[in-house]
Amino acid sequence: MKVKVCVVQDSPVFFNKEATIQKIETLVMRYAKEECNLIVFPESFIPGYPRGFSFGATIGNRTNEGRELYAEYYEQSVSLESEDLKRLEKIARLQNVYLLLGITEKQNTNGSLYCSMLYISPKTGLLGTHRKIKPTGTERVIWSEAHGDSMVTFQTAIGKLGGLICWENYMPLARMAIYKKGVEIYVAPTADSREQWTATMQHIALEGRCFVLGCNQYFTKSMYPEKYHALVKDEPENLCRGGSVIVSPLGEIVAGPLFDKAGVLMAELDLEEISHSKLDFDVIGHYSRDDIFHLEVKDQPGMIKE
Repeated sequence: MKVKVCVVQDSPVFFNKEATIQKIETLVMRYAKEECNLIVFPESFIPGYPRGFSFGATIGNRTNEGRELYAEYYEQSVSLESEDLKRLEKIARLQNVYLLLGITEKQNTNGSLYCSMLYISPKTGLLGTHRKIKPTGTERVIWSEAHGDSMVTFQTAIGKLGGLICWENYMPLARMAIYKKGVEIYVAPTADSREQWTATMQHIALEGRCFVLGCNQYFTKSMYPEKYHALVKDEPENLCRGGSVIVSPLGEIVAGPLFDKAGVLMAELDLEEISHSKLDFDVIGHYSRDDIFHLEVKDQPGMIKE
């Protein structure tokens, strides 16, 4: 089976949920015309990854200005119980594409935010949500930790989908939890724009014997609305260089890496390459050594069928 994928490296309309959803709709319409089956957007694309922001938090102290900024961030984040989700589902349905989208998610049951990845099917709408199980560094000020029930994978008409967000991909047991479900297309939205990230994506592809879609934003300081410029005055102009990439199950770069500009990566993936790649290495098969090792992931759901 062949699947045409599209990795979008672009910028949101920062802290503006409505305008960003409109931009997503425009981009999806454009690339759906290229007969793409799957379109991927970066980490926290709605309402934007707040690079360089401190939210007024230092050890032992928080400021009123930081609390006000958090409240603004919360207001512009996505609730899955709102019309926002219905609009995103409609975009996927009308354009007949699977949509994988990084958002900051708010839940009506509490005041916490989560860094989340939505899996949206053109047939059935939201398949499920992966929420980041470990925010990195000072991301922990704004994002809560998720649990094992967030380690989701999906069996769909275009293959078995799964993945992790940003530096979760450096957690060996988290990766293995995804591999164990037999993932074929592994998606890694990120905010890591270092050149070394390419090697991480290649390693995961080789280790998991799966296709890997690394998806990042391209974002400059001048893209922030003027009212935020004082918060990032000491940051470089080129805040996030991108680095999106598509990698084969043998670790070969299929497209990218794309740096220093907005754009997309497209590729046709032949899923038969996955079985070919497992001749000499299969992390969940003849290389797993289940007689020695055992991995138990608390509350992880089984492969969710569309």
